[in-house]
Amino acid sequence: MISNWLAAALSRRNIHYGWVMVAVTFFAALVSAGTVGAPGVFIVPLQQEFGWSTAEISSALSIRFILFGLMAPFAAALLNRYGLRNVALTAQLTVVSALLASLAMTKVWHLIALWGVVIGIGTGMTALVLGATIATRWFAARRGLVVGVMTASVATGQLVFLPLLASLTDHLGWRMSLGLVCVMLCVSATAVMLLMRDRPSDVGLRPFGDKSTEPIAAPPPVTTPILAAALGTLRDVSRSTVFWILFATFFICGASTNGLVQVHLIPMCLDFGIPQVQAASLLAAMGIFDFFGTIVSGWLSDRYDNRWLLFWYYGLRGLSLVFLPFSDFSFYGLSVFAMFYGLDWIATVPPTVRLTAQRFGTERANLVFGWIFAGHQLGAGTAAFGAGLSRTLLQSYLPAFFIAGALCIIAALLALAIARQAKPVLAAA
Repeated sequence: MISNWLAAALSRRNIHYGWVMVAVTFFAALVSAGTVGAPGVFIVPLQQEFGWSTAEISSALSIRFILFGLMAPFAAALLNRYGLRNVALTAQLTVVSALLASLAMTKVWHLIALWGVVIGIGTGMTALVLGATIATRWFAARRGLVVGVMTASVATGQLVFLPLLASLTDHLGWRMSLGLVCVMLCVSATAVMLLMRDRPSDVGLRPFGDKSTEPIAAPPPVTTPILAAALGTLRDVSRSTVFWILFATFFICGASTNGLVQVHLIPMCLDFGIPQVQAASLLAAMGIFDFFGTIVSGWLSDRYDNRWLLFWYYGLRGLSLVFLPFSDFSFYGLSVFAMFYGLDWIATVPPTVRLTAQRFGTERANLVFGWIFAGHQLGAGTAAFGAGLSRTLLQSYLPAFFIAGALCIIAALLALAIARQAKPVLAAA
């Protein structure tokens, strides 16, 4: 196989195949980020073509965010049962099929079924759980950095795709933009099929940083039913205060990022007279700052107390969201917002993943993180619908931004409530 040949060739150069896994996952997540972020560009064109309200469109996106999150713990069980490559490939083909079908949609229920239900399930089959699984399974060292790099792909996806999609939408229509996303998803699926493997032992390696000389043990067969594995994990961790703190903080994380800014910043900028392409470029600028901020966050999470990192990340994000309505939406004000908000947009992920692995053990870390990520997307879905409802009923997005900022301050304080040290809750499970 190509992966075995490449692993042997890289080993001769002292390069671990785990970094190929990181690169493939980075590219797949980058394209997925373009898919997830694209609806923010399409809200106004869909309103103009079909006459759908912001609340109607937001309801479909809210369903997608919620399903995206609720799938996460089951996605972890699927990854453990059927393998990384099989699940990732199935997920991407599911999303492509829904996007192609949506080119012909004419009713709002088409939007809800395709962009809400099908794409929500398809993207949720991997989500951040795939990156967390690769970090814990392929790396014994530098896990925080690996999670930071793979999470930064979300920012890079915005940087690469959103300005391009906005420009294509303005000149050629939203369907042409959607077609480009489909092409990129097909390229990503090909890379996954050729290069992704399940475990280091599949290519005759140990995890990166594992210096043990013991023979590589074959992984035990996973026969636990998907529902039992996911729900059993939830039953076990539901007794843990740490789990509920991480769940709550990640709920607020989703409400203040994907559900609010990613979906509604562009239409809010249009309310203040800022053209769509310029607004998309603002998101891209955030992507630049977040790319570096998330990688640095991964580096920091390997070295410093992750509780305090979360305190600063949520606190600064909350202050930036409260500042936005007072920026007058000037070039200077928006630039300051893009810098401070962008630096920690997804910087919360590496310390959250590390805290999860430390508290609940590496073997089931992806399942536990799946439930924590479900909280993230429940928050995103709540904010996506709530902000759209605010715009429809109050003719303004600003109340949603004030609420999100206040919630971030609460999350900062909650992070410090996690005990400094604790025994792994699931170590004996």
